[in-house]
Amino acid sequence: MPKVPTPPPAGCWSIGQAATQAGVSARMVRHYETLGLLPAVARTSSGYRQYTDSDVHALRFIRRCRDLGFSMEEIARLLELWRNQHRSSAQVKQIAQGHIDRLHQRIATLQAMQRSLQQLVSCCRGDDRPDCPILDDLAAPQNPA
Repeated sequence: MPKVPTPPPAGCWSIGQAATQAGVSARMVRHYETLGLLPAVARTSSGYRQYTDSDVHALRFIRRCRDLGFSMEEIARLLELWRNQHRSSAQVKQIAQGHIDRLHQRIATLQAMQRSLQQLVSCCRGDDRPDCPILDDLAAPQNPA
């Protein structure tokens, strides 16, 4: 019968275990520590990091923020607010709304790029001839913005 791995004691995770539980890599856990998103963690006598359930929960929070595209600066602020029981939800909403506004701007930019490329593709015959309006446009001097 195969041996089932024994889970660590409650609140005592290695970096690999904490990373797996949070759905991130150990490299990212170290990166988040370097950025100050996670407080300094306890270490064993041999120097191995030991993460608490709270640390794993914070890592999950960070991962979810990253999944939604928040910047590291925004994540730091959201973590600060999440940990502060005296926060106002207005502060959190303001950060989220700012992120939504930037997403709208990025989407509009991407859609404009798509329209430009679609126009170029529609002008290209895509045959064996060497002339190509796509390459001509890409090589043309552009007016500085």
